[in-house]
Amino acid sequence: MKERLKTLLLVVLVLGSLVQSYVLIYRLPGSDSVVQSKDSYIRTEEMGPEEKPENLLYPDKMIIHLGEDKHTIFYPNDTFYNLVYNRLKGRTFDNFQRRMVGNIDWNKVRSENRGIELSFDSGIPVTLLQRVMQIVPDSLFSGESINKMWLYSVPGEAKVHVMFFSTKGDVVYEAVQADLTVQDVDQLVDFGFNWTPYTMVNGRYYVPNKKLNMVSTELPIGVYTIEQMQRSLFFDPSITRNIREKDGSEIYTDSKRSLQVDQGQHWISYTDPAAPPSGESSPGKDVLSAIDFVNQHGGWNGIYRLSKASESEERTLVKFQQYYGGYPILNTSGFQYGVMELDLQQGTVTSYERSLLYLESPALSKQMVTLSGGEELQAKLDTIAEESRIQNLEPAYLPIITGEGLLLKPVWAVELQNGSVRTLE
Repeated sequence: MKERLKTLLLVVLVLGSLVQSYVLIYRLPGSDSVVQSKDSYIRTEEMGPEEKPENLLYPDKMIIHLGEDKHTIFYPNDTFYNLVYNRLKGRTFDNFQRRMVGNIDWNKVRSENRGIELSFDSGIPVTLLQRVMQIVPDSLFSGESINKMWLYSVPGEAKVHVMFFSTKGDVVYEAVQADLTVQDVDQLVDFGFNWTPYTMVNGRYYVPNKKLNMVSTELPIGVYTIEQMQRSLFFDPSITRNIREKDGSEIYTDSKRSLQVDQGQHWISYTDPAAPPSGESSPGKDVLSAIDFVNQHGGWNGIYRLSKASESEERTLVKFQQYYGGYPILNTSGFQYGVMELDLQQGTVTSYERSLLYLESPALSKQMVTLSGGEELQAKLDTIAEESRIQNLEPAYLPIITGEGLLLKPVWAVELQNGSVRTLE
């Protein structure tokens, strides 16, 4: 009898030991496992907050066509911008027909018809736009990326034309079925009356007919530490080694991944060239992977918008633009800030660039600033246009480091044909 009890006790002890070992290695269901794939995205550091994809997908501007060649522009955070966009997000768009861009005189549409034009910068995949707008899936249209959505009514017609412009440049898709009436469009367009009037120049950009008021703001800043980024980006930070470059930057590497830190500008460049592909991808899926990566590696230190998702040679470049008060914060060669850029190959992040700085509140100071408009602004633009073709003009903030924090200085950002940006105060 004693021998049987001893045997039973031994079995219980062995089983208990095995269960305890399993719990220590894999933990209990519902908690994070200690055993992780070396290539999985691991949240190891609480830094900036996470963000939902839907909150990063919105137009960079909204152009309101009032008819009789009159126009105005709403920018993110404007009351009417939010009102119009929220109403359009609740409408349904279906039955897409493909047309050639050159078959319609868009200058005539712009000048003679009332409508709303939503600009999506360099483009947004339709599969992502479907997350924020009621776009019925379509096998042909869903594979596109669009940089502009244009709704307009033609005098004498009972229907509203809803056009989605492909980033390819020669194709436009019309949603033949849309639960919008001419009265709906007229009501939304009417919000643009008594707003700052704009004039189209050379069919490419708009210039305000009068001066524009913006608020110059100085804000305190915080800084993520290099140790925080190391713990966030490396599977085992303890095995990283440090290399100091001649230009003063530092590189941290575990022989596979590398993290380059520009101490002067508080800018990091992370690369994982050996990251294995995770399977099939598309620009839409890659953007979601990029958002997930940022959520788990640094978070979002402010308000951001997807500004680029371009695919070429089996890689996707994803760029997020930071905003403050409805206007973008410029990233310049003199001071890198205001953007996050990620490269992905088949859904896996191979490079990641961002600033270590983040804005805090409350503001240290605020001051109303007036930007030039009308003939005064156009004269300055004409001078620039003599050297290079102007592609776009928008109000923006130029970030400047001060002894107290970060000054966001209102400027006109002039985008040139070669992609460079000049600023006009």
